[in-house]
Amino acid sequence: MAGTVPYRPKAGEIPTSPGVYRFRDAERRVLYVGKAKNLRARLSNYFAPLHTLHERTRRMVTTAASVEWTVVRSDVEALQLEITWINEWKPPFNVRFKDDKSYPYLVVTLGDEAPRAMVSRKRGIPGARYFGPYPKVWAVSETLEILTKLFPIRTCKDSDYRRAMASGKPCFAGQIGRCFGPCSGKVTIEEHRQNVDRFVAFMQNQDTAILGDLEREMREAAAAQDYETAARRRDQLQAAREFFEKSAMVLGEKVDLDVFGIDHDELQAAVQMFAVRGGRVRGVRSWTVDKELDVPLGELVDVVLQNAYADELRPPGEVIVPVLPDDAEAVEAWLGDHAGRKVRLRAAQRGDKAALLATAEQNAKQNLMLHKTRRSADFTTRSRALEDIQEALGMADAPLRIECYDVSHLSGTNIVASMVVFEDGLPRKDQYRRFTIPNSTDDTDSIHQVLTRRLAYLRDTGEPATDAADDSSVAAGTVGEFGADPSDADAVVEPARRKKFAYPPNLLVVDGGQPQVAAAERALRESGVQGIYLCGIAKRLEEIWTPESDFPVILPRNSDALFLFQRIRDEAHRFAITHQRQRRKRDIGTVLAEIPGLGPARVKELLRHFGSVARLKAATPSEIAEVKGIGPVLAETVHGHLQTVRAPAPR
Repeated sequence: MAGTVPYRPKAGEIPTSPGVYRFRDAERRVLYVGKAKNLRARLSNYFAPLHTLHERTRRMVTTAASVEWTVVRSDVEALQLEITWINEWKPPFNVRFKDDKSYPYLVVTLGDEAPRAMVSRKRGIPGARYFGPYPKVWAVSETLEILTKLFPIRTCKDSDYRRAMASGKPCFAGQIGRCFGPCSGKVTIEEHRQNVDRFVAFMQNQDTAILGDLEREMREAAAAQDYETAARRRDQLQAAREFFEKSAMVLGEKVDLDVFGIDHDELQAAVQMFAVRGGRVRGVRSWTVDKELDVPLGELVDVVLQNAYADELRPPGEVIVPVLPDDAEAVEAWLGDHAGRKVRLRAAQRGDKAALLATAEQNAKQNLMLHKTRRSADFTTRSRALEDIQEALGMADAPLRIECYDVSHLSGTNIVASMVVFEDGLPRKDQYRRFTIPNSTDDTDSIHQVLTRRLAYLRDTGEPATDAADDSSVAAGTVGEFGADPSDADAVVEPARRKKFAYPPNLLVVDGGQPQVAAAERALRESGVQGIYLCGIAKRLEEIWTPESDFPVILPRNSDALFLFQRIRDEAHRFAITHQRQRRKRDIGTVLAEIPGLGPARVKELLRHFGSVARLKAATPSEIAEVKGIGPVLAETVHGHLQTVRAPAPR
């Protein structure tokens, strides 16, 4: 097939069986590992004409020099083999997780002669049973302290235990009655093992019935005048109540499940896992993900589950995810094999489980935002990003001042644009600007207008102009607004603000691809300003376009330069959307507030139904009367008023 890669196998050579495929480069390095129910159907997607492929996929297949596949008997075997090979080869184009290893676990070393309970971040201890993870060290330490009152099992170090057993003198915990390990002489190794089994069973089930049992035993011991035992049961009962009070009940007492919330963009994703045991959130865990290929959410869920349960962590009977992956049945079977029991994979849509999923997703969203904030705040990271941008765009110097522009509108109306400023890789919100565009044919025309107006404040040499007035500013956190023309007589601004706006950037960035960059380049050329570099960042594909270039600049998916570009673009988009919504609310309020009989509730219902004043104005009286709370008479009034009263022009 023309336009595809030379190593494309013939269709008849690829089997239709389930299997795992590998793309390799010329040095035989594995670039990507994937699985498929039907190898022929899946691989045909990679060998479509190159211009139809996603840019990242196109880069992967053109980097590769060959493709191989291995046929297996079932989807489950394909999933297991894919996990094995990804862990072995760590292909650069597969989703890569950055697991937060700081989360501690409560560990019971069941493989020891006298098992101990301890707090550890170390995974893979032979024969150990893990509970958690916990969000903080103090949280698991506090839990362990409470539980050792309830189940006083060994907590001392192995060296202390061996020394105590050899000398016959109990360890310190044994001396103060906090450990009933064999070294204390109060229990045998077999009795201690039974106590450990009760500890593990309680951590698994966390049955509140233990409260009634302890209270009954306490009363029976007191009635028998065994006050020492009664006091011990009293202390254990208090510890058990304290343990259950530490975590709020979110689901039924018998509910055990894991919940995965995911928030992602084109470059990264954050995962938040809630481990619910006995209806309570007993542990949390989070990851950040680098996405080399722009995978859909369903495929991302697949990889998240593989990563979460790749080690000794066993899934509960139910796992809640945002959406089900395409191979949900195979994933369920793999989870069941891993857990040793049936596991259900569900996408909660309503009820308490859906609410818990929404909470996990909100946490994932905050984690992703925090990850981006921390990354951008690091001086070394910012410096490396600016240097990489300089090299990628062939700039003479690093772009210490970057201005980014975005256009926003509502179905062609209320057209506005934003300008955000980043200096040394950090936002300068006091120098943000926003534009109102009264007349425009499309986004490219809007970009041309905005940059023409902005560049009018610079001389031909690129130095600040002193004879032009700034349209508006965003000073001290207050959002200002540009007029329709920079020569507007009402646009009187203090000289200090005018000087800020006139400061020339090193790099202009527009939100868009080749058409938007061409429009910006035309405005830059017409202005006569020299020494300013220009580029555009295309949505979704994250391509960097430069003027008069037929091919984009492709930055590595996990590069700090691409991350900075994305953050600048997202900030410009956010600022433009905010301005557009503010204008729309003001215009809507101005138009509808003058109509007799329309209160805030009816105005809200009209806007919810039609979406904008423009659509409401185009509606007939009968269509307006269909809105809740609007009768035929009021509908005629609204229609007549909108036909005779003209909305104020945008400013």
